[in-house]
Amino acid sequence: MATIRFDNVTKRFGDKVAVDAASFEVRDNEFFCLFGPPLSGKSTILKLILGLETPDEGEILIDGRPVTQVPPAARNVAMVFQNLALFPHMTAGENVRFPLVERRIAPETIAKRVASVAEKLHITHLLHKLPAHLSGGERQRVAIARALVRDPVAYLMDDPISALDARLREETRVELKRIQQELGHTLIYVTHDQEEAMSVADRMAMLENGVIRQIDTPQAIYDNPASRYVAGLLGSPQINMLNIDAGPVPSAAAGALQLDAGRIPDGAVGIGIRPEDLKVGDGAVAAAQARVFEVEPLGGHTVVTLESGPYRLRALMRGQPYVRVDSMVGLECDHARMFYFDRAGRALPRLQNL
Repeated sequence: MATIRFDNVTKRFGDKVAVDAASFEVRDNEFFCLFGPPLSGKSTILKLILGLETPDEGEILIDGRPVTQVPPAARNVAMVFQNLALFPHMTAGENVRFPLVERRIAPETIAKRVASVAEKLHITHLLHKLPAHLSGGERQRVAIARALVRDPVAYLMDDPISALDARLREETRVELKRIQQELGHTLIYVTHDQEEAMSVADRMAMLENGVIRQIDTPQAIYDNPASRYVAGLLGSPQINMLNIDAGPVPSAAAGALQLDAGRIPDGAVGIGIRPEDLKVGDGAVAAAQARVFEVEPLGGHTVVTLESGPYRLRALMRGQPYVRVDSMVGLECDHARMFYFDRAGRALPRLQNL
């Protein structure tokens, strides 16, 4: 169990700044997620914690103790790498028990821990096999088991379930969250899958080019993104963005929406609307209309793409409503559900009680 803190940590690779003046704290017994696009610095932060990389500036502390000069083996953190790094000459069971054997844990304790974690990750029937005889998903679960079988101060996981199929990935991430709560250990988790991040994280850090743009609970970030960039990272379909710095504000969406200038904060040049907040109605009675460009039925909901002027907006509708391509529909959205951004991309507070 541990807290992990970064104090103004910067890491460069030549001219490339991989982590830029990062300051944050991962709380004890927290499931903390690092989220962002490729090359945003997520994996580098894990390597800095593990000790595989050394910061150029700043300090890393584990439970208040500076560890910047402490070698990886002495930090007592367990890592699941994206490339798995299993020993090819050992069976799956030998790979899982290896960290405990190295620490000279009693054989009966090793057997109990291996059996317990193997059952939780559904790999009991694979323990006698060599990694070469396992599928990619099976090897990934063995690598996770090898980390979980230990008793470190924290677990670090770099996109650990990306090789699993969709159903097993969903099952495994739920299991990881449950195991982390049962073990009572800090877990730092890297993923590029927004659904995965939002479903397991107690808090998450949103990264852009090595810079942490926002840290909060997944729901708080989704409901109150700090910037246009962060708003665009979460949500499927992606948030609709309208530019309003050209032309009069009420016609900002080129006729797609009726906007009240009195409800738009000063300095706003962009508006974001989540697809689930965009309401589609009868075009015959609506003041604002748009043409249906595409309809994607997805079972429990339907994604409707709409054209109006220069914009293609996406609306998320419940069920499978009868909406025809090329038909005209009405659009509306409550101003209280819109996001407003200034020229620098920063979120602006909504105007209240108007």
